[in-house]
Amino acid sequence: MPADQPVEVRPIQRGDHSEALALAPRLTEGVAAWREPQAVLRAVDGWVRSSVDAADQPGRAVYVAVADGRIAGLVTVGERKHFTGQLDGYVGELAVAPGFERRGIATQLMNAAEAWAASRGLTFLTLETGAANRIARAFYAQRGYLEEDVRLTKAIQRH
Repeated sequence: MPADQPVEVRPIQRGDHSEALALAPRLTEGVAAWREPQAVLRAVDGWVRSSVDAADQPGRAVYVAVADGRIAGLVTVGERKHFTGQLDGYVGELAVAPGFERRGIATQLMNAAEAWAASRGLTFLTLETGAANRIARAFYAQRGYLEEDVRLTKAIQRH
């Protein structure tokens, strides 16, 4: 895709579902190497399917980026209670199609998610990404996202 190709970010439509679901494998990138790849793929497929299916539910939204006549990316957003009880916006998935990276699509999609959260009067927009996903972590840090929680994992030897 040429860098000057126009990109339209809009709410997902029924005809977008199969292309949006095809983006799920992008979410396997940056997952800890010790996790079973097929289990990871099943999980991310389920996340995207669930988000796309619930896009029209109250407190939920899915935006797609359309470029060159196809879905070039998606972001899913919804409301989620923080452990403090505060209601936050939550980005479930952000994915850009192969070949469309470094074109500002993720930025435009995150702008849509942030605007959605602001329009609902939410104070924070939160998300999670893999610790090994350095590209995503740098992208979010550049946008002002701060690390709030850390998950620690240790393999346990069976006796």
